[in-house]
Formats: sequence, structure tokens, C-alpha cells
Amino acid sequence: MNSKKIEEMTYEEAVNRLEEIVNRLENAEIPLEETLSSFQEGIALSRYCREKLAEIEYRVDYILKEEQREPVDQSLDQEDGLTENDILDGDNK
Repeated sequence: MNSKKIEEMTYEEAVNRLEEIVNRLENAEIPLEETLSSFQEGIALSRYCREKLAEIEYRVDYILKEEQREPVDQSLDQEDGLTENDILDGDNK
């Protein structure tokens, strides 16, 4: 298993690791126990990637719905010192 925990990986790192596992399982003759271990890691990575994609999809939907609302007076946001990113990231100074 990779030294970095799955929860600490970026989406891209997880996909790359998953690709490594798939290639290894397809191209190498490895012991049965190691195959099972790699398969389990691959399943966990796949689940993590699906969850990350669902999270991003939710955020994109949120942004698009916000975009469809009436325009907000930008001067109010600037006075508070908050940006749209602060709101989406949950940073409420």
C-alpha cells in the first residue's frame, strides 16, 4: 500500500495510484495474498474517488444555482471582506 493514507490524497493522486494498481494486477504475476491486498486498496481508492467526484458535482451544482439567482450587490460582499471562495470554502472571517 502507498505510504500516504487515502484520505490525505488529492483526487489526482488517488486516480494515479488506482491506475498503478490496475496496471500491476493486469501485467504482473504477483502472489495471491498481494493480489487481494492490492484489490482491496483499489476498491477503497475507487470509493474515495467516487465520493470526491460527488462532492465536486454538488459544489458545481451549488455554484450554478447561485449563478441563476438575481445578481447580488457586489459592494456588500466587498464591505464584509468576504469573497465567493470564502463562502464556498466555509471561511466566515
